[in-house]
Amino acid sequence: MILDYEPGDKVINPKNKDWGIGQVQSIIKEKVTVNFENVGKKVINANLIELTRI
Repeated sequence: MILDYEPGDKVINPKNKDWGIGQVQSIIKEKVTVNFENVGKKVINANLIELTRI
């Protein structure tokens, strides 16, 4: 699986839009750490949740 994210990218989680806009902090294998404006830092498993780059 190739992830289409890089640190610094702005993303949203389409299933939790109330989290707000997030900024990708790091990517380690399928784990993407994102700092969201409304809920803070979340570690997203990219195999389970597809983030949308904006």
